[in-house]
Amino acid sequence: MGTRHSDTMCDVVTVPTRHGLEAVDILRRGAGDEAVGPVLHDDDCGTLGFVVPPGTAAGWDVPGSTCTETDGRGLRLSPEPVEGSDWLLPPGEADLATDPAVLRAALGEAARLIEAADNCR
Repeated sequence: MGTRHSDTMCDVVTVPTRHGLEAVDILRRGAGDEAVGPVLHDDDCGTLGFVVPPGTAAGWDVPGSTCTETDGRGLRLSPEPVEGSDWLLPPGEADLATDPAVLRAALGEAARLIEAADNCR
């Protein structure tokens, strides 16, 4: 599947930046760059948004995160980001969304790492 340059049906999981960056690292270490799909950050760098397959929002219940249905409204999987944001990881040739189960596990591991680091201070 080639790069899409039109509105795309997908959902977006939003997490605080620190939590999201840890999850990106975990995903990349675990299965390489192909394990994580496109990731947005807001202009204030307060949150990261992971592109996930449509329908993910219906069953998403990970504490500290939200999952929003975009139904293609305003989210374009193209090199140009959504207004008010920029790509941390831009869409690639495959435009694969991050697998929700893999993201859920990475976010859980990231939360445990952050808690452990915060408790060592």
